[in-house]
Amino acid sequence: MDVNLAKTFLAIAETGSFKDAAERLFVTQSAISMRVKALEDALGRKLFERSKAGAQMTAAGEQFQRHATAMLRVWNHAQLEVSLADNHTDHLAIGGQISLWEGYLLPWIATLRAGQPDLAVTATYATSQLLMDRLIEGTVDLAVVYRANARPGIEIEHLMDDELVLVTPGTKSPEWPVPSYVFLNWGPEFVADHAATYPELSKTSLQLDLGAVGINYLFKTKSSGYVPLRIAQPLLKKNKFSIVKRARRFVYPVYAAYPEERNEDNFEPILEGLRAMSSSIEHA
Repeated sequence: MDVNLAKTFLAIAETGSFKDAAERLFVTQSAISMRVKALEDALGRKLFERSKAGAQMTAAGEQFQRHATAMLRVWNHAQLEVSLADNHTDHLAIGGQISLWEGYLLPWIATLRAGQPDLAVTATYATSQLLMDRLIEGTVDLAVVYRANARPGIEIEHLMDDELVLVTPGTKSPEWPVPSYVFLNWGPEFVADHAATYPELSKTSLQLDLGAVGINYLFKTKSSGYVPLRIAQPLLKKNKFSIVKRARRFVYPVYAAYPEERNEDNFEPILEGLRAMSSSIEHA
């Protein structure tokens, strides 16, 4: 399918208007209408209902939206790989949940790049569900997630267990409950478990969806919050933080997901490095 048709569809979906989509894409409104007609003819379904208020997606349009988004990701991924081909021997697209980058995936990438400088790497973060979808569509080569549902053609490997602990600044280890609690969002799995364990804290006065950046806030404001143990350990050893007594620890298995059909010669050294990094963290 013409990529411009997918771009046009998404522009209308986002702006709610053929006119605004035309302005965004720098084309005429009649060109937008022609593209939509061509797309609707190809799919055999009406995608938008037009009115004076604008353009609203039909049920078929809502179904097509995620496919259009995936098409653009695949196209952009193809453009990236082609542009890198002249200067690099290979390209690896890595996806990981936001909680797994600091103290884990970023150091692993640094080691990977040092050992394979000709390997181009692109990295992204998203939820486990989205990363698994991107693995299927081919825009991610390797996903590292807490939850890896079985998919046809995808191999899933357990790497380690990630533990989240409640920490507070200082050398004294207070008992739960603690004052000045800040909710740090480490992904949907933690959000759900945290709400079930501490329903009274489901609406804390401060919630930070900033990953490891939020740890600096805890230190500067003398607040408490949950942090992955692999990130907290250096701070605990320096006596900058202590673990809160009698507070629940949340443990999540970490999985690597990758295609069953792959170039073993190129991919296996990458996996070995990730396994070694996982082992060093789990046994630290």
